[in-house]
Amino acid sequence: MTPLLLSVLVIVCVGALGLALVPSLAGSSRADKRMKALRTDVQVRRQSASIERTRESRRRTVQDALKQQTDALNAKRAKKSLKHRLFQAGMAVDPRVWIRNTIIGGVVLFVVLLLVQLPLLYAAVFAAAAAYVLPNFYISSKRKRYQAAYLDELPNAVEAIVRGVRAGMPLNDSIRLVAKEVKEPVKSEFVRVLEQQSIGKNMAEAVEVLFDRVPLSEVNFFIVVINVQQHAGGNLSEALTNLAGVLRNRKKMKAKVKALSAEAKASAIIIGALPVVVAACVSVVSPTYLTPLVTTPGGMLSLGVAGIMLAAGIFTMHRMIQFDY
Repeated sequence: MTPLLLSVLVIVCVGALGLALVPSLAGSSRADKRMKALRTDVQVRRQSASIERTRESRRRTVQDALKQQTDALNAKRAKKSLKHRLFQAGMAVDPRVWIRNTIIGGVVLFVVLLLVQLPLLYAAVFAAAAAYVLPNFYISSKRKRYQAAYLDELPNAVEAIVRGVRAGMPLNDSIRLVAKEVKEPVKSEFVRVLEQQSIGKNMAEAVEVLFDRVPLSEVNFFIVVINVQQHAGGNLSEALTNLAGVLRNRKKMKAKVKALSAEAKASAIIIGALPVVVAACVSVVSPTYLTPLVTTPGGMLSLGVAGIMLAAGIFTMHRMIQFDY
């Protein structure tokens, strides 16, 4: 075999071998790329699953914290004792002293009714009703005024806490700043929070005392935000900023509802006061005209029925102009 022919055969064999190996190498390269892509996809899925599990765990933690907080606050809201009502009205009065004064007032009213020659039975009924209704009405009125003053200042306190947190201050120091700078009655309530911390309670437990004095939804929002942040973490300044906006919007809505219901309230006051005003005017013009109402059994019965019907009408109108926000 000539060297030329041998060289040609060698070149052909090498070329055939190259053609046989190159596709397998290319295929191996593509397979490696596919395996690499598959591994990357598996890693991404594992990371996504881990993130989802973390989110689900955080969501459950938040839900558990909210449920526990809601149950605890609802239990506190259910307290209706006289001592608790006086406390919520901001009145530093012992319940026994309050009951004693109420009884004394009822007895004095009973004696006055007897002096104006009202029958014994009616004097006793009117005195007992007044001794029960008037003190409770006074407590409710004081409680509402206290809560209104508290809600007027609460957004400012929340915004002060936000400014402190954004400036790098711890939450405790921000609340201490609020306890020094804001107005009453919020100031004294945050002082109570600091006092609870001084006896060993954490922040999540200490802020719950705010709901004891003012059992309102707005205060519940603030307590829930603090509790969730303490249990699950998160951006406290952003959450409190949103809460301050919600509180101010609710305040605006209450003012709007109050303005829209002013006409109905005025009508209810006029209708409720009209019988009393008419009776007083008639008594001035003709003093003896209404005398049979208080001197005859039929007149007193009619007067009692009219009083009950008037009270029922006033109560109905009062409930009609009460709105839930």
